[in-house]
Amino acid sequence: DDRAAAAAALIATRPTAVNLRWGVERALVADDPVAEARAVAAEDAARNRALGAFGAALLARGARVLTHCNAGSLACAEYGTALGVIRAAHEAGKQPTVWVDETRPVLQGSRLTAWELARLGIPATVLVDGAAGSLMARGEVDCVIVGADRIAANGDVANKIGTYALAVLAHHHQLPFYVAAPLSTVDPACPSGAAIPVEQRGADEVAVVGGRRLLPEGTAVTNPAFDVTPAELVSGIVTEVGIARAPYPSALVGLVAAGGGVRAPG
Repeated sequence: DDRAAAAAALIATRPTAVNLRWGVERALVADDPVAEARAVAAEDAARNRALGAFGAALLARGARVLTHCNAGSLACAEYGTALGVIRAAHEAGKQPTVWVDETRPVLQGSRLTAWELARLGIPATVLVDGAAGSLMARGEVDCVIVGADRIAANGDVANKIGTYALAVLAHHHQLPFYVAAPLSTVDPACPSGAAIPVEQRGADEVAVVGGRRLLPEGTAVTNPAFDVTPAELVSGIVTEVGIARAPYPSALVGLVAAGGGVRAPG
């Protein structure tokens, strides 16, 4: 029917993300899809506030946090995930400051995250993605916190392209690399990151900036929207019911169970 077709179309827009599918399927099987969608949004806000509280405990006072892409209230229903952790630390008086990756090519960091942090009164500085390593080398970063679009059963994490490089840099510089995401992002049916589909986006996102073509016509472009960070580079996965740490297969199973069947649609 039309409702099933609309659901399929919505899910197809984000093949890498799993919690969009989870939310759509919840609404699809409900007697009142609109009421169910509103309930999902309200639950998401509450879960992210709980997630933020768990994550804020990881941050020392005055922590200098580097984040990538946008995982705040604009990306979520209200509070945010990675930004929710920073926001909770700020609200607790810990005075974090934030390094914001531009997040090329669509610039979610500079366009969205920087705007949100300014409205929240949290000090933030935008940097080009390629500058993160030099900041770490100078000792100007205390930890990295990112969101996630899908977390595999083994703890591998799919997030915005450039996340994997940050994880490698953080590992090299012996910095914590945290992932903040609700349990609806955990996909127990996906055994590892190798099974996560990575969305490929159009060439013009890279070739054209501000309406002006920067690349010569005919130049080949690859534009994966996401990459996969292996679990061994992740210091902890912050969820609304607690923080998972390695070994992730058993830790995630325990948290999903503690979440009271959060993944079940309907």
